[in-house]
Amino acid sequence: MLRSLVFTGLGALAFYTCIPVPQRLPLNFHGIARWAPGIGLGIGGALGAIDQTLQVTGMPILVRSAILVLLWLTITGGLHLDGAMDTADGLAVLDPQRRLEVMADSRTGAFGVMAAIAILLLKTTALVSLDSDRWFALVGAAGWGRWGQLVAIARDPYLKPEGKGAFHKAAIHSLWAAVPSLFLLLGWSGLLAGCHFISWQSAITMALSGCTIALLTGAWFNYKLGGQTGDTYGAIVEWTEALVLVLATVLLR
Repeated sequence: MLRSLVFTGLGALAFYTCIPVPQRLPLNFHGIARWAPGIGLGIGGALGAIDQTLQVTGMPILVRSAILVLLWLTITGGLHLDGAMDTADGLAVLDPQRRLEVMADSRTGAFGVMAAIAILLLKTTALVSLDSDRWFALVGAAGWGRWGQLVAIARDPYLKPEGKGAFHKAAIHSLWAAVPSLFLLLGWSGLLAGCHFISWQSAITMALSGCTIALLTGAWFNYKLGGQTGDTYGAIVEWTEALVLVLATVLLR
């Protein structure tokens, strides 16, 4: 049992990040979406540590913020941003019957480029506006973004018989799959507040806000398309991350 969990966790790390994982290991990719919120916490934590290091060097906050967003993109290999771009191209099509066809096209359209610019710009400017608790906002954004994806996988229908997200849906059928990671995210916020790293007010408001944004983002894509695809899973991650950071500029000031 423990061995299976370890290899599933390593499979999630290999799938969701560009962090090298030995290929000789018997990686298990079945149900790796359950691990995604935890992977998000790790990504956010790593970015927060890098931010603290760069701050010590005296690097200006704008430069630090741009570097963090680029590293964020590098760690994930652009996996989620690519989905957000394809989703934007699909939603730009007026004919609902052609949306999935456009989203499956490997070529990126104007709306996809605009979506990518908007996401990266929102993340960068939001980080620039946060002069404190940046690490808390980074970890929260990355964690809640992937939790929203997990909820969408469990809750909403998958629109294609095959596709890059189909194996997620095949492994996860119940919202109960999202409960352990929900407690993980809530427990992480509570732990920080209990250790006096942040205030209880910040912990509670950010947790409620992150959870709400994650749920609403996935629900919006489901409403627009009548279900989800691998591309919308990525879009949920990216837009939730961006919106959580934007909201943090108000809640954590």
